[in-house]
Amino acid sequence: MGLKTGKQVGLAALIAMAAPLVLPFSANGEVFELSSLANLYEGVSFDHDMHIEAVADDCSLCHHHTAGTPPEEPTCIPCHKNSPEADSPACSSCHLIEPFSSANLAISEENPLLHHKMKPGLKAAFHQNCMGCHQETGGPVGCQDCHAMTEKGEKFYNTGQYAPKPRTETGHH
Repeated sequence: MGLKTGKQVGLAALIAMAAPLVLPFSANGEVFELSSLANLYEGVSFDHDMHIEAVADDCSLCHHHTAGTPPEEPTCIPCHKNSPEADSPACSSCHLIEPFSSANLAISEENPLLHHKMKPGLKAAFHQNCMGCHQETGGPVGCQDCHAMTEKGEKFYNTGQYAPKPRTETGHH
């Protein structure tokens, strides 16, 4: 990956992580619409029922600390080895929608154990959990496999300083 492409990917990742979440989900039965970057990408439809079937009803594979199962990560064990089942299995009950808001940063300052680097914000948690499983099971892993770009997104990423530069072929290998 070239330096310019790396910068573009880095910028896209930064925008994705820093953009405020409009609404984490809008429930439609058991299909959730994840639409935090609706101005640049179409929302991601998450079929909860299909995923329940795919993990053979083992909710703890996705809802790791909420199902009362002991953590496997060595860095999590000291605090979470005896964690009870959570009141809410929702990802957003632990993974903050806006982890870097002034209110959340103030809470982190008061009690750093509640908000630590091993507990990512909601979008990062989705990407870490989803991508890890998708890589293992052959699910979609490309950005636009799940995030179809809107017309505004196409214009943003394909014009001006963010537009991919045309390749110049020299004929030499």
